[in-house]
Amino acid sequence: MFIVESYSLAVFFCIITMLCWGSWANTQKIAASTWRFELFYWDYVIGIFLLAICLAFTMGSLGDEGRSFIPDLAQASNENLGYAFLGGVIFNAANILLVAAIGIAGMSVAFPIGIGLALVIGVVINYIDNPLGDPLFLFGGVGLIATAILLNANAYRKTKVDNSKVSTKGLLLSVVAGFLMGFFYKYVSLSMFPDFTNPIAGKLSPYTAMVLFAMGIFTSNLVFNTLVMKRPFTGKPVSYGNYLSGSFKNHIIGIIGGIIWCIGMSFSIIASGKAGPAISYGLGQGATVIAAIWGIFIWKEFRDAPKGTSNILNTMLLLYIIGLGLIIVAR
Repeated sequence: MFIVESYSLAVFFCIITMLCWGSWANTQKIAASTWRFELFYWDYVIGIFLLAICLAFTMGSLGDEGRSFIPDLAQASNENLGYAFLGGVIFNAANILLVAAIGIAGMSVAFPIGIGLALVIGVVINYIDNPLGDPLFLFGGVGLIATAILLNANAYRKTKVDNSKVSTKGLLLSVVAGFLMGFFYKYVSLSMFPDFTNPIAGKLSPYTAMVLFAMGIFTSNLVFNTLVMKRPFTGKPVSYGNYLSGSFKNHIIGIIGGIIWCIGMSFSIIASGKAGPAISYGLGQGATVIAAIWGIFIWKEFRDAPKGTSNILNTMLLLYIIGLGLIIVAR
């Protein structure tokens, strides 16, 4: 299987993760005018599953190092298969809430608050499990990012919103999504052997873990998204008939969104063998900066904000960038 051999390449992979995780939600924004997020989300999940399978039979099955996908899957213990699957279930619950928050509050709010909170929780949890990296730099970076989260929430509070209930709902969904999102990576990491060049019996390669993770997302979506379709956060209930009546464009946009996110997740766990789970996850969650830039400068989500809000947003982005820099040099 393909293995990252150097820390510099691992950082590059994490930057790709950051770009993918910060950009996939644009597909949901594009589809939102004609396609409910509950319907979009089915195609998004399909995109994740398809790419995970594709990577397992290509990058995960080529080369002489590690253990290729099929033999790795055959020898895996039920415990580790369960860990990776559970990671997918937790992620899916969090991500459905995050996508709903994006639809209500916008990318420049849902991502900094939801993903920023997930970053803080996830880095702490993954560092406790696998303490790689200088804690002073690592947690100093996390502290700056936490400050940036508070600044973003303050900027949103200052923004003129026609419906205060909707704005409160968007913030609440972002916080709950972020709390859950902070835990999923831990279980995927637990399922894998830490040194990808030296397979351990019963443990999974990153490619096998990604397939089980995607299966957890797909399976849990049959429950979670069905419930959300019947009892949506906003708007009227939708049905499977509404999904089947969607256009090819509607469906392909969702699948592309899932593929973009899955590239980010796959690169993150491939890089974690060299960078360590805490740094790999933390740097990848710099996606918040990318999403905030999309939301602020492309989608103009703060165009009606009062005077002075732009200064808060610029400070928020600066703190995020410095915080991410500290996370990079932590190892």
